[in-house]
Amino acid sequence: MKIRIGYEISYDCPKPTPMLLVLSVHPSRQADFLTPARVVFDPPIHSTDYHDGFGNVCTRILAPAGTLTISSDQIVADPGTPDVVAPDAEQHAVEQLPEDTLVFLLGSRYCETDRLSDAAWSLFGTVPPGWRRVQSICDFVYGHIQFGYEHARPTKSAWDAYMERNGVCRDFAHLAVTLCRCMNIPARYCTGYLGDIGVPLSDAPMDFSAWFEVYLGNRWYTFDARHNRPRIGRIVMARGRDATDVALSTTFGPCVLTGFTVVADELPDAA
Repeated sequence: MKIRIGYEISYDCPKPTPMLLVLSVHPSRQADFLTPARVVFDPPIHSTDYHDGFGNVCTRILAPAGTLTISSDQIVADPGTPDVVAPDAEQHAVEQLPEDTLVFLLGSRYCETDRLSDAAWSLFGTVPPGWRRVQSICDFVYGHIQFGYEHARPTKSAWDAYMERNGVCRDFAHLAVTLCRCMNIPARYCTGYLGDIGVPLSDAPMDFSAWFEVYLGNRWYTFDARHNRPRIGRIVMARGRDATDVALSTTFGPCVLTGFTVVADELPDAA
């Protein structure tokens, strides 16, 4: 299938403001681009791309004073298959894990493993390790948190979501990631596009989505505690320890978000 993805995001800055943007599709999907992948700035400004330590494409800019609109519109090919389900995927002993997965066992800004360790072992200590344990964590988070955009805030952590029992997709992902790490399962936070493909259309405005991946059976697998079901058409933009590493924009000065539109639509076969 073909999926049209894109966004239009506007900021108002009172003075020139440096920004880091993580808005590009992840390089692992580069072979699927059917149209050029580029970020457009209005007014036109200089930008520089680099790859961070997690392999994400990051863009450096100096936003001018006034309004800056950042946009992208592209078409991506997708196999149209749901997320892989592998019930027999085994959990690795910590001493057998590859070195590059170990960072995803540690606590991070939004994933307080120290505060949730006791709860995790109480809830999941008797669940068989591996896929079943991760799925049990997803089932718990899916039932524990009430979804609602009114519950979002930029400082909200996994502990906050656990205690308050509400949040948005990033809170579902943060809590699930933290519980997995507490159970010695490497887990990394992901952000990207997830349109209403293969599911009933939602009347809520389209947004970027957050999910997570875990390392089992010598590879990374996708899980989604927010929807708790395999989905079609997931297009990853970035991966990291938590939302800090994959923030859409990090600004080094005051600015106001004044416009935000996201698109992720399946195109007709003839398109």
